[in-house]
Amino acid sequence: MSVWQAKVATLFPEMFPGALGQSLAGRALENGIWSLDVKDIRDHATDRHRTVDDNPFGGGAGMVMRPDIVDATLRELRAEAPQLPLIYLSPRGKMLNQKRCRELAAGPGAILLCGRYEGIDQRVLDEHAVEEISIGDYILMGGELPAMVLIESCIRLIEGVVNKTESVDEESFETGLLEYPHYTRPANWNGRDVPEILLSGHHAKVQAWRHAQAEEITRARRPDLWDQYVARGHIKEG
Repeated sequence: MSVWQAKVATLFPEMFPGALGQSLAGRALENGIWSLDVKDIRDHATDRHRTVDDNPFGGGAGMVMRPDIVDATLRELRAEAPQLPLIYLSPRGKMLNQKRCRELAAGPGAILLCGRYEGIDQRVLDEHAVEEISIGDYILMGGELPAMVLIESCIRLIEGVVNKTESVDEESFETGLLEYPHYTRPANWNGRDVPEILLSGHHAKVQAWRHAQAEEITRARRPDLWDQYVARGHIKEG
């Protein structure tokens, strides 16, 4: 089995592996199930101050990352792994979802470009035909945390990272529904009882209860997902 590669271009390489070096992700990294290569964009700066940004044409607040510096970094990474898709983490990108995570996890890996300041000169994004991905409708100070989110969401789908495959298959978004609630010991906690059906030992009834709970939660909390679920013919309303 080939190793899933994550190649990251960033101004802050010391942020990695961060959370990716812990728990199951960190163990899988140590065991060579996936690999992490972090490139410092400043290494391609040409002045003694290692400058990577400049004022935006047209005026405005903030600074913009220079296309020549970013281009040199991306060319280095693409020369090393031309088969990898190139992704720029950006709030204007297409929203990351489980379908895209599965597609990326099934491939050889990804090159992830992390922006800072006001962003990256559009010309270098066009030059490399980057795919832009967002992790949500909010703004962060850079692309490093989104890159970690994308990497973890992919590597957890790779065989050997998470031990129980059913844990992955039954989670939120895998079936088109949000996940059902979970319970463990003690059976009574602070006067709250575990639902009786979960203590029955009747596997089919437990599965039916969990599915009904998933439908109820999805319908109440994510009507957008519920409409998609109904549209796919999983249930008929009315």
